[in-house]
Amino acid sequence: MDSNADDTDEALLVRIAAGDRSAFGTLFAKYAPKVKGYLIRLGAAGAIAEDLAQDAMVSVWRRAGSFDRAKAKGSTWIFVIARNAWIDRLRREKVELAYRAGLDDPEESHDEAPDEAAVRLQTEGHIAAALEMLSEEQRQVVRLSFFEERPHSEIAERLNLPLGTVKSRLRLALTKLRAHWETVQ
Repeated sequence: MDSNADDTDEALLVRIAAGDRSAFGTLFAKYAPKVKGYLIRLGAAGAIAEDLAQDAMVSVWRRAGSFDRAKAKGSTWIFVIARNAWIDRLRREKVELAYRAGLDDPEESHDEAPDEAAVRLQTEGHIAAALEMLSEEQRQVVRLSFFEERPHSEIAERLNLPLGTVKSRLRLALTKLRAHWETVQ
């Protein structure tokens, strides 16, 4: 590590792919706190962000051999891994909630209590109002991604858009929705 060229993220990833623990230590020290902060900005609680950051960095260690500097910078690749870990966690939680909802006692009444119906209708109203704040293009991407659960690549193909445009529209839409939701609550 005498040369600065050996300390670039990309050079560190190449060394990590070859099993260099020292290079991983250097990269870990540089990115673990940044990844945790990024995950917190995405909405993860502190402890969850810490766990996900650790998982993401382990993935960096394991998958360093698949890094391609022609496709992305090292930092971009690391943050994509972290974002995907966050998305995977959200999906697992969604599945777990759906599973728990399916465990209801079959003899219980499935009629919705009046107060629950009122809260649900109010929440649906807030969601509809928030979606109306988005541009039609952003609304379309949100609908396909979250309501129809389509992968980003399929949305890009379906709308005849570059994948980056789909991701950008989705990110901007989520930022607007988060800001709107914070004013409502």
